[in-house]
Amino acid sequence: MHQYKGKLIVHTGSMFSGKTSSLEKDFKRFTIAKYKTIAFKPIVDSRYKDNQIVTHDLTTMDAILVRDIDELIQYVDKIKPDVIAIDEVQFLGGEIGNIILQINGLLEKDITVIVAGLDMDFTGTPFEIVKELMPISDYLYKHHAVCVRCGTDGWVSNRKSKDQERIKIGASKEYEPLCRKCFLEQKISAQGDG
Repeated sequence: MHQYKGKLIVHTGSMFSGKTSSLEKDFKRFTIAKYKTIAFKPIVDSRYKDNQIVTHDLTTMDAILVRDIDELIQYVDKIKPDVIAIDEVQFLGGEIGNIILQINGLLEKDITVIVAGLDMDFTGTPFEIVKELMPISDYLYKHHAVCVRCGTDGWVSNRKSKDQERIKIGASKEYEPLCRKCFLEQKISAQGDG
């Protein structure tokens, strides 16, 4: 697995698409291969347990909670891992340019960075950090959930409530995966109801 030194691996897509499960599988492979690994998750991700990354099918891995990229870098400087994983990267605090600068700095030190994050919010608007990470990644995986209305590939995480706040942490009670067609039909229908 030495060809993976200093690589950026990005897992993205809607909720319930398997992004975190794929991050966990990659992370586990590096751990088995005797790389020094450490995982992080943003402090705002209050679902499940504080010190663990938990997939929707309840697979867990230990993680350190961080507020922002600077706090993450402090841990990396202290622990000196070969591989880091960051779940829910769209919630990582810090200015976008600084996050990209710091991640590039890790890659230049031959530290492999695996991230998982939503590509879009509930309105279909891209999350800026994921939009910036995608083109600089060495390996990019776009994952798809199953649309709950028609069964095709899910495209977006549709929020079930009318709440317009951009960041609202939740799972299947708050969100559902929809394909583009069903999302647009639902949006038109909601405008008619409003």
